Amino acid sequence: MTLNIGVLGLGSVLSGPYASLITKLEQEGRVRLTAGYDPDAGKRTTAAERFGINTAYGAPEELLARDDLDIVLVLTSMNQHGSLARAALEAGKHVLVEKPMSTSLEEGRDLLAVAAEAPGLLVCAPHIVLSPTYREMHRRVRDGEIGDLHLARARYGWSGPWWGRWFYESGGGALFDLGVYNLTSLCGFFGPVRRVTAMVGTAVPKREVNGELVTVSADDNAHIVLDFGQARFASIATGFTMQQYRSPAIELYGATGVLQLLGDDWAPNGFEQWSNARGSWELVGERDPHWPWTDGLRHLVDSIENGTPTVTRPEHAFHALEVMLAAKQSAAEGRVVEITSPFPDLTYDIPTGTAAETRPTHDPRTS
Repeated sequence: MTLNIGVLGLGSVLSGPYASLITKLEQEGRVRLTAGYDPDAGKRTTAAERFGINTAYGAPEELLARDDLDIVLVLTSMNQHGSLARAALEAGKHVLVEKPMSTSLEEGRDLLAVAAEAPGLLVCAPHIVLSPTYREMHRRVRDGEIGDLHLARARYGWSGPWWGRWFYESGGGALFDLGVYNLTSLCGFFGPVRRVTAMVGTAVPKREVNGELVTVSADDNAHIVLDFGQARFASIATGFTMQQYRSPAIELYGATGVLQLLGDDWAPNGFEQWSNARGSWELVGERDPHWPWTDGLRHLVDSIENGTPTVTRPEHAFHALEVMLAAKQSAAEGRVVEITSPFPDLTYDIPTGTAAETRPTHDPRTS
C-alpha cells in the first residue's frame, strides 16, 4: 500500500529536510507526495514545479477534503499548527504536525481530545526521542547505569533566522522554536515536570529579516529551571542569542555516573558516559550520522503500515507546551508555576545488539 501525502505549508521546512525523507520513502514505494497548500502563490508554484503535485487550492480545507489523502503534514508557521492539525484529524487523516503542536494551552488541549477519538494517528515534532543515540541513552538511564537521576543541564540556540518574520512575532519566539527540543529530551529522561521558573525576554529588540529591519515582539532569550519532584532539577538555556558553542547538548548527572549527549539532540553526535565503578569516561560514537530530525514521518508510516501505536505521544508534546507557556508566565509574574499535565513513559524496545553497535572507546584523557 502506498500512502498519499498532502502538505500544508510549502516553505523551507518542506523543501529541504522533509522533501529528502519523502523522496527516500517514495523510492521505497511507501508514500507518494500528491498535494500541497500555501497562502503564498510563489511557494505554490515552486512546489508544483519541483514535486509535480497539485497546489491549486484556495484554502487548507480544500486540500483536506480530498478523500485520497492518507497523511497530512502541517509545516506552517507555529501559530497555525494547532488549528490545522485538528482540522486534518477531523477530516480523517493521519497527521504529523511540526513543533510546537500549538501555541495556546486551550487549543493544544482540544487537539489532544480530538486525537484521542480520531481514526488517524497524531505525531508531533520534535522527533528526537527516535534517534538511535537518544534511545541508547534512554536505555542506560532506565537500566540504572548512572544511578538515580538528580540533576541535568541542557542547551540549544543559535544567532537566529534571517527569514520568516513570524519567528519574531507573537506566537513565535526562541522558546517555541528551540527550547522545545531540550525540554522534550529532558522530559523523556525524567518524566513530567512538576514546577517551572524562568527568565524569558527579548535581548535583541530589532532584527534584520529578508533584508528589512523588524521589531521583535517574541522572546529570543530564555533560561528555564525545571523541578521534576523529589529534589530532581534541570536547567535549559536557549535563544536566538548564541553565536557558537562547543559543549554537550544535554548533561545528565546520576548517583553513580554521568551521561552527556554530544552534538545537538536533533543532530546527535554520540555521547559519553562516566561511571564511578569504572573510573573513566566511555566515548560512544554516533550510530547513525545520517539520522534525520524529520524521522517522525518514517515512524508514522511504519505505525500505519504495522497497525501499531507511535512511540512519540501527543501527550508528551502537550506537556512540553504547558511547560513552555508556564515558563513565559513565570517570567512575566516572577513566580514559580505548577505543571499539571501527565504523559506516558517512553516505551520502545532497543534493538538487540544496540550496545555492541555503538563501538564504545575509552576516553584517552583517562588512560
